[in-house]
Amino acid sequence: MTALIVHARWVVTGIADRNTPIVHDDAAVLSRDGVVVAVGPLAEMKALAPDAAVKSHPNHALLPGFVNSHHHVGMTPLQMGSPDYALELWFASRIPGRRLDLHLDTLYSAFEMIASGVTTVQHIHGWMPGGFEAIHGAASKVLGAYREIGMRASYCYAVREQNRLVYQADEEFCAGLPKPLGEELYKYLCTQKMPFEDFLRLFDVLTAENAGERLTRVQLAPANLHWVSDDGIRELAAKSKETGAPMHMHLLETAYQKEYAKRRTGKTAVRHLFDLGALSPRMTLGHGVWLTAEDVDIAAETGTCICHNCSSNFRLRSGIAPLNAFEKKGITVGMGLDEAGINDDRDMLQELRLVLRAHRVPGMEDDDVPSPSQVVRMATEGGAKTTAFGDQIGRLDPGRFFDAVLIDWQKATYPYQDPDIPMLDALVQRAKSQAVDAVYIDGELVYADGRFTKVDREAVLAEIAGLLGKPRTPEEVARRELGRAVFPHVKAFYDGYISERPTPFYGQSSHS
Repeated sequence: MTALIVHARWVVTGIADRNTPIVHDDAAVLSRDGVVVAVGPLAEMKALAPDAAVKSHPNHALLPGFVNSHHHVGMTPLQMGSPDYALELWFASRIPGRRLDLHLDTLYSAFEMIASGVTTVQHIHGWMPGGFEAIHGAASKVLGAYREIGMRASYCYAVREQNRLVYQADEEFCAGLPKPLGEELYKYLCTQKMPFEDFLRLFDVLTAENAGERLTRVQLAPANLHWVSDDGIRELAAKSKETGAPMHMHLLETAYQKEYAKRRTGKTAVRHLFDLGALSPRMTLGHGVWLTAEDVDIAAETGTCICHNCSSNFRLRSGIAPLNAFEKKGITVGMGLDEAGINDDRDMLQELRLVLRAHRVPGMEDDDVPSPSQVVRMATEGGAKTTAFGDQIGRLDPGRFFDAVLIDWQKATYPYQDPDIPMLDALVQRAKSQAVDAVYIDGELVYADGRFTKVDREAVLAEIAGLLGKPRTPEEVARRELGRAVFPHVKAFYDGYISERPTPFYGQSSHS
């Protein structure tokens, strides 16, 4: 068995509570075949494994690798021509997006994630044309790219049965458009159709093909309430219960989605999912910006997880999620970078700071606002529980995979940091991605000194630049024209959809 000892000035194995990280000073982690065996003084680890290779980092902090619990694409929508509109308009603005080989696209965002300490990603795929064979091929490319770079990935393909562009049946919306625009749009939307049975078959096929893989796993994803029928939700929940696979579902990202749920069900989206039997610790609700106080209670009582996508919520004008209420109720919360973070990249260290600051409500009670340890827990153990890896990642405890990030204290805090500020608090608030010196995934060094050990980043970026530097294909030109023509009609659909400006529940009062 291959043994490895990684020694650091501090080893953070996990978070005990919102104010207490578990920190071992001048300690080391012993792993064998990618699994943590023990944590303790360097001499003790050497005695346990005299054959182990030893890597010493006397000026670093070793933390559990971060988990990006909500991710979709490599090249960002902004890079591909889509501004930060409100979410419902943003979908229309993405119709003209360029096509890029999914192997290259996946590697692009993996570079950014790993370089900021992300070791596991929940990749929520979707919106692919071509039917089962094309989608299976696309999924295989994504999974293959993560295995190639050495990154851990929990993969799901989002089930979309209906309402593919607006919160109305495709046929009805397209029929109301001028001709021939309506026919053209309907033809385009039909390219993304797939029988519900094929979504389940895709999950089964990918799960079987993934057997024996250590870095990748497959889970389920009912895309959102407006995209999935009640029968579809019930079947996916049954599949999850049968296989143990977790589910990830966008929900209540915007006030328009809250209104849609009310019109469709006569109740809140969360209450409806509860009534369908879809809520459990296997379900993660992505975003959850517009949950009511009652919704939060339901999520807590059922053990349902929530993924907080702070950057995305800001960028797409979705609102501010009631994170403080989630935490007070003991809900498992993960952290997602979604399409891209606030700086249009996938910098998890930046996201930690954003989440820490965005929910600092007025007042003086410490437990009313997030703490540095709390946001680290969201980005590690909390996120882990939303993936198919569960309690096998997210902490540096014996028996878990050795996924870890080394942050250089000197680079993070130079020229000075007062020691009265706890180490982890200082790192959360000051460390930039330039301070990430090394990343281990499954016991392997995949990133060190600014370079990736398995893939040539510069060669991949050059290939992407070459491909996207070419003129648009005729198909891309046609989609560009279609998207521009459809956009004002999508905007008109939502005019008056909500009768008055809505007020979200921030967790500071009992209103719903």
